[in-house]
Amino acid sequence: MDQFKAMQIFKAVADCKSFTQAAEQLDLPKPSVSNAVQAIEQRLGVRLLQRTTRKVSLTVEGRIYLDRCSDLLNDLEDVNALFLGDGRQPSGSIRVELPERLAHQVVIPALPDFFRQFPDIQVRLGSNDRYADLVGEGIDCAVRGGNLRDSSLIAKRIGEMEQINCGARSYLERHGRPQTLADLARHQAVNFFSSQTGRDLDWEYQDADGQRRTLSMRSAVSVNGTEAYLESCRAGLGLIQNPRLGLGDLLATGELEEVLPQWRPAPLPLSIIYAHNRHLSPRVRVFVDWLADVLTQQSVSK
Repeated sequence: MDQFKAMQIFKAVADCKSFTQAAEQLDLPKPSVSNAVQAIEQRLGVRLLQRTTRKVSLTVEGRIYLDRCSDLLNDLEDVNALFLGDGRQPSGSIRVELPERLAHQVVIPALPDFFRQFPDIQVRLGSNDRYADLVGEGIDCAVRGGNLRDSSLIAKRIGEMEQINCGARSYLERHGRPQTLADLARHQAVNFFSSQTGRDLDWEYQDADGQRRTLSMRSAVSVNGTEAYLESCRAGLGLIQNPRLGLGDLLATGELEEVLPQWRPAPLPLSIIYAHNRHLSPRVRVFVDWLADVLTQQSVSK
């Protein structure tokens, strides 16, 4: 049995967490599946799977091997796709990283539409607010807000998100509604700290000339995730600066209120990024195009 076929079998077992289900999926005898995995382990000299009577799970080495197998198998599919007719649908697995709130509020609810169009693509979606290493972690594409500083990445600019200052009605009724920047001295914010530096990010606003200005805000709590940031605001712990995208219902019901509309932070650039050394395979290209369309339809201005 060639190594690529053995890799496909190993990946099926790892995905199904079962030799029996993998054999059924591949239409192979169960002994053939078991022998293929054992042959890989013998060749590598490590155990890739922990086997019990009830389940199969990956070892640490198995997780590493699975990630590399997935990359190699996807690359092979991409090479083969170059010589196939245009009528063939893209297939394979892609790995995507999205900001947490954007994933939960916008992208995940829209994914059924993507899978109706491309049923042979599998999406491995990470939703968090860290700056992942796309090359080192084998990530095909990600969405990031702000200006791109990493020259090893390519950015497809989608547009920009309007940002507002807001607070919970409960907080504003207790502490009053700020009318000027000077009023902020007697208010507190929910601060957001950088996962890279640990430093609280300053409050931002644009002056009358459109210049970006910052000031430091008092805070009882600092967080480093967008969901925790919003929930802290809803709990009445302080003011926040947040993209308007995803806040429509909270603003409409009055649970959150915009404050200081004349001193908003600058709109936040939004981009889909991928590494220079990662060509856009057909499956990644269709996902990037679909994702850009979804985000531009969700109140993201060009």
